[in-house]
Amino acid sequence: MDPRALPPRLVIDPSLPPEISVELRSSPHLLRMARSGTRMDTTYNPALLFVLPGFLLLIYLLTDVAGVFVAGIGISLIVLIRWMALDSSHRTTKRRLRLAQTHADRYILAEDLDYPCQMLLRRAQNAVQAILNSRVHRAGLIDTIDNQVTLPEEIWQIAQRLRKLSAMHAEHSKLIPRELPPGMEDAFKPYTSALDAAWSSLSQRVRHLEGYAKQVLKADKVYHTHKRLEALAARTPEYQQLIAETVRDELAHRHIRELADQAAHARKLFEESIHQARLAAGELLRTPLT
Repeated sequence: MDPRALPPRLVIDPSLPPEISVELRSSPHLLRMARSGTRMDTTYNPALLFVLPGFLLLIYLLTDVAGVFVAGIGISLIVLIRWMALDSSHRTTKRRLRLAQTHADRYILAEDLDYPCQMLLRRAQNAVQAILNSRVHRAGLIDTIDNQVTLPEEIWQIAQRLRKLSAMHAEHSKLIPRELPPGMEDAFKPYTSALDAAWSSLSQRVRHLEGYAKQVLKADKVYHTHKRLEALAARTPEYQQLIAETVRDELAHRHIRELADQAAHARKLFEESIHQARLAAGELLRTPLT
């Protein structure tokens, strides 16, 4: 399946403390429960733990069968251990659900968006992922902005606006009649135009992100080639000596110059690609959403 057609990933407000973000990401099904208002099953009753041991004790008192009692103790221990595990899991789930409810406005699920907005958010996420996974980013060569901080914030701002736009799209569809009376079309146009303008603005924002990612990937390819040429450049004296020893003087000088020119050209291409990536990042910053 085309990755661009997949639903967007969960988006969490990057300003949340890391430990809360980790908790929220660990249980996406609880985030959906919190969003839909679903409650946990409250039929959980720890008193059932004591039913089996009590029943076995009663049998022992009435029949005086020691084997039954010993078996009962063993079964009771197994039940106790399982109950402790279930109780711990139950309490953890309750705590995470409360956390999801408390921070319900600090995360955005795919279900919060209509289909066009889902696809736009996914494109933005793919662009950011490409940038953060690039070799030039990991090497610290595109440090015009702090990508680790700025890009997650950019995704969060885009996602928030897409969620609002999705809700207004749904409301708009319900309010506008399928068949408008003659002469009433113009009365609804400003509202439709407002939604279209918001969509165009967010689409342009995502295209800026994709443009930045494209330049970064271009720089990545040049960087890969540049690293190989650097390895060869370190051995330039050996190649120069080989040429000087085996080729006539006039040809030797020409080949040596070509080696030096090729290394300089490769570095120029690499520096230009990094410059273009930084320009793309600067373009992104000129119209911040925050």
